Amino acid sequence: MLNVILGYLGLGLMLGLACIGSSLGTTITGNAAEGALKVNPEKSSSYLILSAMPATQGLYGFVAFLMWLGKDFATEGPVLFGVGLGVGLICLFSAIRQGQVCANGIIGVSQGHNVQTQTMIYAAYPEFFAILGLVAALMV
Repeated sequence: MLNVILGYLGLGLMLGLACIGSSLGTTITGNAAEGALKVNPEKSSSYLILSAMPATQGLYGFVAFLMWLGKDFATEGPVLFGVGLGVGLICLFSAIRQGQVCANGIIGVSQGHNVQTQTMIYAAYPEFFAILGLVAALMV
């Protein structure tokens, strides 16, 4: 019974923390975009692109969740708990940090600097670790 509880907790952490991270990351970028719209509303498409980037970590958590959903919790519950906690935390912190990078890029774009492409490249670095977490979860 404990293994089943651990398995469901792992699934919850995997999906929940990843989605919380995406929610926080997109809120960070959305706040920056709101302020940037007051300064330079003509660049709203750039703000929108950069604001959406942290949302992908929630998708990684969802994919991992779907891949682990059919497992036998009676035997794999502790493993699922560990994988779920790991993927969830990786996606949580990755989305928050990516949101901060993108928020700085949004501010730079609003000030007239041509930094959208560079910001997307810098934002890909924390994204890489979320992808590694997903791949590791699929390899276990």
